[in-house]
Amino acid sequence: MPSVFTASHRGGSGSPMLCLHGFTGTWRMWEPVLPALERHHEVLAPTLLGHAGGAPLSEPSDEDAMLDALELAMDEAGFETAHIVGNSLGGYLALRMAERQRARTVVALAPAGGWAANDESFKETLAFFTETKELVTAAAPFADQIASTPDGRRRATLMVAENYEHLSPELVAHLIVGAARCDATEPLIRHALQNGWTLHPDLITCPVRVVWGRTDRLLTWPSAAARYRSEWLPAADWVELEGVGHCPQLDVPTETAELILGFTAATAAPRSP
Repeated sequence: MPSVFTASHRGGSGSPMLCLHGFTGTWRMWEPVLPALERHHEVLAPTLLGHAGGAPLSEPSDEDAMLDALELAMDEAGFETAHIVGNSLGGYLALRMAERQRARTVVALAPAGGWAANDESFKETLAFFTETKELVTAAAPFADQIASTPDGRRRATLMVAENYEHLSPELVAHLIVGAARCDATEPLIRHALQNGWTLHPDLITCPVRVVWGRTDRLLTWPSAAARYRSEWLPAADWVELEGVGHCPQLDVPTETAELILGFTAATAAPRSP
């Protein structure tokens, strides 16, 4: 069984980039795209508070605590600002970091929290995470065996990727165990049920690209993006991916890296002579 979970990854050279993974994941959810990103950027990929390998999630257990920790991580890395890429919970946090003026650009892959104000289906998604925590906790001792077969890898990645054949058994086993060891699952679900999600788009002054897989089984397109499209980020650069699920960086890493790098290059500030 995989047992080593680290707090962060840093590598590459170029302008700073911060990569933020999704709920119950680890920084290794970016592994398939890191080689491409690191050819152009110095990448810092931290594990979020309360997630396997990350620092404990202290009280209050909310996104502000995570944002404070991410700002501290950027400060310690010497990143005054960075291109910020996030998926799911990480996409939402990336946009919140932009509110704090820490982002040069944001690429948000299926960011969480975008249901319409009167849409109660988010409760089903949160219930899914509660149920999944029980399932992966039971499955974790057998993660290596599950990930050793194509059928096991398909079942383990069904909710996050349509294309899974290129994902290594070791990475899939890591993701199973990581989800089981995520201590933030229950407190963050409670917080979301009580408080929902907030965004202040008037504070976001950097360019934003939103990427969504049309076959997302977790944050269903387009309903889970409704508030982003109509209220929060209608002027963002929107990209829809056919036949792609919730985690494009796992699903179609080459295309996802190109979407990230194309956006950061196109929006780069002019260099002084």
